[in-house]
Amino acid sequence: MNLYPIKAGNFKLDGGAMFGVVPKVLWNKTNPADQNNLIDIAARCLLIEDGDRLTLIDSGMGDKQSEKFFSYYSLWGDDSLEASLQQKGFHSDDITDVFITHLHFDHCGGVVQHNASKTGYEVAFKNAKVWSNEEHWKWAVTPNAREKASFLTENILPIQESGQLHFISRKDDVFQKNSELGFGVLFVNGHTEKQMIPHIEYKGKTIVFMADLLPTVGHIPLPYVMGYDTRPLLTLQEKKFFLESAADHQWYLFLEHDAHNEIITVKHTDKGVRLDQVFTCEEIFN
Repeated sequence: MNLYPIKAGNFKLDGGAMFGVVPKVLWNKTNPADQNNLIDIAARCLLIEDGDRLTLIDSGMGDKQSEKFFSYYSLWGDDSLEASLQQKGFHSDDITDVFITHLHFDHCGGVVQHNASKTGYEVAFKNAKVWSNEEHWKWAVTPNAREKASFLTENILPIQESGQLHFISRKDDVFQKNSELGFGVLFVNGHTEKQMIPHIEYKGKTIVFMADLLPTVGHIPLPYVMGYDTRPLLTLQEKKFFLESAADHQWYLFLEHDAHNEIITVKHTDKGVRLDQVFTCEEIFN
């Protein structure tokens, strides 16, 4: 097995929205804001090469929305999903599986692209199965008012229409190796209904793809919960359970949204679970 970080782009989000009720004087220490109160955010995806299977976890925003849409997110840097795949020696047609942690636009937008004539949409990975779960899919296609702006029809329905959509079978809400995927999945419900957190065994280490359960290093303290979360009190419980387990077992946490920290470990302290070490993907994957 080989693992590759895939950089699908960078953007900015409002720091207050990213930290909810936590005052700026606190979160600004770890996630400094610019003059518009925006903080750096990455769309760092993960590619798993395992035999003849090539699985991409999440896909970033994509590029099919309007210039006005993207202006809201202050895109920065030159990274893109296609260029990052090519840099690692792969093409979108090589991908056999795309695993979507959840269907918010910054996680699934790259799965769907304009067709050649720009008269409609198509799945960007023509040979891939696209994996979600049934409960989350139903949540996304009939969105509540709070999340409606994050669940974009053009990112979601073309997957189903393509015939490439598959649902993973759900067992218990613990990390269990899924026979359909080859890695474990934890289901969490604080951010959105049935977000999926992959858990990959790699060279004697456990790599956990954090998605929006832990967006950045700055979100490690339990009360530091995003304003975007639909059930923040549930997020508190889920983070506590997860971070204590991560500290107990020395899991390596792959941060999708932290623009400046790629992989971390955490440890128990008198103040609760806190940051232990920071690694680059190269240090852990090579």
